[in-house]
Amino acid sequence: MLRKLYDWTIRLAESPHALWALALVAFLESSVFPIPPDVIMIPMIIAAPRKAFLIAGVALAASVTGGVLGYVIGWGLFESVGRPVLEFYGKDAYFDSFRQSYNDFGAWAVLIAGVTPFPYKVITILSGVTGLNFGVFMVASVIARGLRFFLVAALLWKFGAPIRDFIERRLGLMFILFVILLLGGFYAVQYL
Repeated sequence: MLRKLYDWTIRLAESPHALWALALVAFLESSVFPIPPDVIMIPMIIAAPRKAFLIAGVALAASVTGGVLGYVIGWGLFESVGRPVLEFYGKDAYFDSFRQSYNDFGAWAVLIAGVTPFPYKVITILSGVTGLNFGVFMVASVIARGLRFFLVAALLWKFGAPIRDFIERRLGLMFILFVILLLGGFYAVQYL
């Protein structure tokens, strides 16, 4: 099933309506869709590097707007819509145990999920369920998703197709390492 969805998104990237397709995938990925917008965004930028930052901007706007839908699902539709999405991704048990302390670290959770391969939709729904301050949620979402999409766009704009393999295979790992170093630095400053 995931392979068919992946192939479908690649075909969308090649269509004349690619920006609209990117916006739709980025919007849905932030709340319910399993395929990240990068699979459309990367081929689009390689094909038209001069539009790299427009493409990243569309992905950012649609993703953050989709994040609002995820927040609303968590806030108002958790039992009927949100819980089945979390169960589909196998995150329901994790969700219940994490719920108690979420708001203490909610902004960090949104930032981390927004730039790493962790499913952003889980955090958008969780933010709504736990009632994370909506302003904090929005600021963290814009920063995280902006960093993710504009970094990919900048790398592709600067280095082109040769960087594609690195982005598709290793960028998630690089973001995870960056987040670990960032959190380790804050811990060291606070406790050492």
